[in-house]
Amino acid sequence: MANIISIGTALPAYCNKQTEILTFMQKAYKLNEAEARKLAFLYKQSEIQNRYSVLGDFSNNEVKSEFVTDTPKGPSVECRMRLFDKHAAALSVASIKNCIEGFITPKEITHLITVSCTGMSAPGLDLQVAEILQLKTNIFRTSVNFMGCYAAIHALKIAQMISTTAPEANVVVVCTELCTLHFQQQFSYDNAAASLLFADGSAAVLVSNSLSSKTSLKLTSFYSEVAVKGKEEMSWQISNNGFLMKLSSYIPQLIHEDISALVSRALEQGNITKDQITHWCIHPGGKKILEVIQSQLALEAEDLSCSRLVLAQYGNMSSPTILFVLKEMMAGLHGRAANIFGVAFGPGLTMETFIASKN
Repeated sequence: MANIISIGTALPAYCNKQTEILTFMQKAYKLNEAEARKLAFLYKQSEIQNRYSVLGDFSNNEVKSEFVTDTPKGPSVECRMRLFDKHAAALSVASIKNCIEGFITPKEITHLITVSCTGMSAPGLDLQVAEILQLKTNIFRTSVNFMGCYAAIHALKIAQMISTTAPEANVVVVCTELCTLHFQQQFSYDNAAASLLFADGSAAVLVSNSLSSKTSLKLTSFYSEVAVKGKEEMSWQISNNGFLMKLSSYIPQLIHEDISALVSRALEQGNITKDQITHWCIHPGGKKILEVIQSQLALEAEDLSCSRLVLAQYGNMSSPTILFVLKEMMAGLHGRAANIFGVAFGPGLTMETFIASKN
């Protein structure tokens, strides 16, 4: 078995109110009065209050950088990746330091797993982090790339496998996404949906068999399925002018159709019943997704309070988001026993789950 010892988080410097971002988007998309009202309605319905970005462009303060341009299609992929390299490593290091403080030193990290779908290069984020933190030069490192919002769970699964074969391992998983670097200046439903939901952030988790903490969670089970019928409804493609998100309005319907059976099979594999689950760690992919899951699983509003809190305060940061939710849950356990069921969704349509327990 492997234990989650601690979760650390970090946010960029620029915190924007959702109302400020709306004003920016209405101007950037050059919307007429009717379109601007429709977008305002969608922003209000999102229940997101704040979102963070490494860039200062997304407010009504007219802050400008090299990012927002006068060209119709905006910055090139090269420009966006240059900005990722400039900002991602420092944010990752901040979340790792927040995670391991009081438990281990950077030199005691034996395995590093970096996660991102918003930036790639070689040498990449893993080597940047290793250099800044002065990690051991023979450290085991690997990367989970381009998996989207469920990637943190996939990385936890790898961390558990490592801990099983190397009992003294101290594995750090760091998920860092700079979603706002991929803002598209041309108005479309997909671009508007992405500009409404996504934000920047980083979360790191320490997994170990030999360490312990007051809030330690034992990772007990993982289960994943792909709903192939939804592969065209959620996608993340690289274009000449950035990464393009497709986020169909049909996704909540797909989750509505599949979530109950998925959870049943995941619980069966984990040898636990739904009644034994005390906490539901649901990735807040959006307001509608949370509503569908609450309805289909017959959950109480309180069961999704951590998910809704994270959505409101930070928006959807892709892979770090579910770790933000789990951190909120761990802080509220106060030494109590718990069985936590987690689920996140991503391109494919992939549905990835985990079960973690505290005695």
